[in-house]
Amino acid sequence: MKHFDSRTALAMSLVLSGAGMAQAQDAWPTEPVHVYVGFPAGSSPDVLARLITEPLAEKLGQPVVVENKPGAGGVIGVQQMLAGKENYAFGTTINGPLTTSPRLTADVGYDVAADIAPVTLIATSPLVLAMAADAAPGDVAGFIDAAKAEPDAIAYGSVGQGSGAHLTAELFADAAGIQMLHVPFASYAEVTTSIIGGEIDAGFMAPSAALPQVEAGKMKMLGITSSEPFAQVPDVPVIAGQADIPDDFRAELWNAFIAPAGTDPAIIERLNAEVNEILKDPAVQEQMLTMGWQAQGGSADDLSQRISDDTETWGAVIDRVEAQ
Repeated sequence: MKHFDSRTALAMSLVLSGAGMAQAQDAWPTEPVHVYVGFPAGSSPDVLARLITEPLAEKLGQPVVVENKPGAGGVIGVQQMLAGKENYAFGTTINGPLTTSPRLTADVGYDVAADIAPVTLIATSPLVLAMAADAAPGDVAGFIDAAKAEPDAIAYGSVGQGSGAHLTAELFADAAGIQMLHVPFASYAEVTTSIIGGEIDAGFMAPSAALPQVEAGKMKMLGITSSEPFAQVPDVPVIAGQADIPDDFRAELWNAFIAPAGTDPAIIERLNAEVNEILKDPAVQEQMLTMGWQAQGGSADDLSQRISDDTETWGAVIDRVEAQ
């Protein structure tokens, strides 16, 4: 009969323990998974979440429940995710709660670097510089020339102080070396109505918000803030490289899949793989594009870098705005 010494027993114990952990990870999930969205049902972030979670449920073999927790520009959704059950609470969020909200709000209740684990970028949406169809500038260069000729004479609308539209306009103004007058509104609908009615001159907005008025012949789009032409409006030229705008100019809204920092790394790795696979589906890509979003994907590290870069970019814009 063969005898085992203590070292052999320890080695066998570690092997069995490792096998048990692997089986536990393979078994996940054993109950419904919850994905928190900081916006109401029917909103763009909600629809994007459901485009991901419906096929994700099939891949995971468990229900994936979307939990709408609107408020504070998406911050409450992140807070609720962090309060959820470990390894079963996740979130989809726009960029604000991870990049600008911590700077614009006294206390969001979390630290992005310490409390959030990036999973993957879901989609991006550029903004377009829109004006009334009969406005004099015919392109971005003409717009910049007009603004330089009369500082603060051009009034632009946004969907609120500190919004993506507001900060994008200020990033553009700084890059172009111009000054414009900011007029905040509650919605893109109000911005477009005011542009068409001549109350303001321009606005940065989602292509999907401007497109109906452009097709009706009431508005035009001078340029787009993505680094490449956008499939929804392929004829609109990129702003980067025009006039004195740097070639690396880019301003995009984005939506991402995130997790609490304490989530099992193996689970994050699996979710990254599953969501990336979903984003390759042409039907999903087409539905996103119809809404004005470009499907993305990528690694967790890619998303982490995007959060860091945008936090720096928008932080500098906020500093300039606050100093004015």
